[in-house]
Amino acid sequence: MCKMRMFLRKSNVGGEPLAITMSGVRLGERALQIGIDNPGIAAAIAAKTGITGLATMVVPDEAAAAAARAAVAETGALADIHVGPLNALPFADGAYDLVVIHAVAGLLSTLAPDVRGQMMAECRRVLRVGGRLLVLEAGSPTGLRGLFGGTAGPEGTTGAAENALAAAGFRAVRTLGDRQGYRFIEGLKS
Repeated sequence: MCKMRMFLRKSNVGGEPLAITMSGVRLGERALQIGIDNPGIAAAIAAKTGITGLATMVVPDEAAAAAARAAVAETGALADIHVGPLNALPFADGAYDLVVIHAVAGLLSTLAPDVRGQMMAECRRVLRVGGRLLVLEAGSPTGLRGLFGGTAGPEGTTGAAENALAAAGFRAVRTLGDRQGYRFIEGLKS
């Protein structure tokens, strides 16, 4: 019985979702988040920057902005939320330490190739030298979906992030892990 309970129990070491931990954002950093899939995760990442940092979100429409504002208010975080095109970011060169692209719903594979390329170029432009970009994609299914052979996110998304980052000139592009329903892909600006 004890082994069965351990098998069914979800362990959450550190008390926060892995997506937040994997972002690596720290107090005082400047973080930009693009295309919010899960407003709760985005708000928790924004909260990590604290009052000495800067948290900014760019979403494509007002509905996504309203969801992000509600999540930010619920967590007590401070964040600037902008509605606009994801491929024309209104920020200065080198303004951010970290960019997180929320692509669980297949954002990168649904954008036209030229728009995706422009978005990645903009992400690279707004990152400081040595800054990192993290893509959160749909990973291997968890729970009952994983047990009964569910698929990992929208068709054709595997490899889209790695290819887009490499094409935009990011270095050390790699998949950091695939866990808790997320695939974490990272690239660095050299």
